[in-house]
Amino acid sequence: MTANTSDPERLYLDFDSFFASAEQHFNPALRGKPVGVVALDSPHTGCIAVSREAKLLGVKTNTLAKDARRQVPDMIFVVARPDVYVRLHKRILEVVETIVPIQHVRSIDEVVCALLPSEGRQGLALAARIKTALRAAFSPVLTCSIGMAATELLAKVAAERQKPDGAVLLKTQDLPGALADLSISKLPGIGEGMVTRLAAAGVTSFPELWALAPKQARAIWGNVEGERFLQELHGTHAPRSETKKRMFGHSRVLPNDWRSPERVEDCAKQLLASAARRLRRTDLRASKLTLSTRSQRFRSSRAKNAEVERWSWEGHFPPSRDDRTFRRCLMQGFEAVRRDVRFEPHAVTVTLHGLTAEADITGDLLSALSDDTQERDKWEGVSDVMDTLRARFGSNALALGTHDAVPGGYVGAKIAFGRIPEAEDFEAAPGEDGDTHFCTF
Repeated sequence: MTANTSDPERLYLDFDSFFASAEQHFNPALRGKPVGVVALDSPHTGCIAVSREAKLLGVKTNTLAKDARRQVPDMIFVVARPDVYVRLHKRILEVVETIVPIQHVRSIDEVVCALLPSEGRQGLALAARIKTALRAAFSPVLTCSIGMAATELLAKVAAERQKPDGAVLLKTQDLPGALADLSISKLPGIGEGMVTRLAAAGVTSFPELWALAPKQARAIWGNVEGERFLQELHGTHAPRSETKKRMFGHSRVLPNDWRSPERVEDCAKQLLASAARRLRRTDLRASKLTLSTRSQRFRSSRAKNAEVERWSWEGHFPPSRDDRTFRRCLMQGFEAVRRDVRFEPHAVTVTLHGLTAEADITGDLLSALSDDTQERDKWEGVSDVMDTLRARFGSNALALGTHDAVPGGYVGAKIAFGRIPEAEDFEAAPGEDGDTHFCTF
């Protein structure tokens, strides 16, 4: 463990290779071995997670399974089980909160805690207590890296400094020297585009970024986020207004035998149904639907994704929450797909947006009496009844139309950064913790 003497206000906990470590936790036979977690039982899919043993042998996240097998012939591949990982995540939160309260859950494997002065003064001893509690509740393979600092941004950076299973307490007074070797591209929120902007402004190192004036940062970012980022980097909390939900959407990479027009449409309907159910669990209505697809993702060292073909379509309708309205709009989108798309779709995305709260919708008497409104009200009732029956008898109890199961399952229930599926999102019955899904290739 690496320590600087200060009293941090934030603690960032980041689990190491979480999906792969979860599989090793549930199946002791996988411990100490190179493991890759994939979305499909296919050598042509990418690794969404790899164990630390695989990383030490040079395998990286997103490596195609067939390439990983070429690198490491004895590598073991398992199919991802999002429902099991979500359950484990919830158990982890319960254990962490026996030591320190969690302020925010940033993703399924990252949480941030706001520390009281008394907690901050414990420094690395607090991190050690968390690690001990997790080892006692689970197993030694389910490790985490912990960063502590004045702000969440700095705490997250600290957690990345000593992986896996590290703990770093970063003192603001030691900056910029303590991070002088850190590439600015490794900072949270600094993507390729921002690296290019910073370079154009003569900023290519952490000390140069640290030395920026607030107005310079605002000019480079093009908005107030630049000042906020710099403020957090210098150890002062930058308050932000609560973010509002802007969309409900799902994507799916399509297996080889699901790239025909009929199969793509079937998958999109299932993605839409899941997004609509999530929408109805809120007090929101949607007024727009976006249907998107893209071609094969080509890997190029010179220009990442440069050869990817993309297509997108947007439909509009009155603020709605019923499946019938959404499916009618989706069918209009697929009329455009058949007319305009000239490449083989390798992925499809459906998004409901243009959200409006129920309380903010104002109507008039004539609109309320119209046939369209009454018809929509009827179908909203049908959608609500269907949701109730699914909640009671299972997600597969009924649906609008027939659907074939998409390979890999978990349609609309994939774990994404910043989104953890709820129990209602999973169609199948919960899987057993120890029921590892080994790949056949």
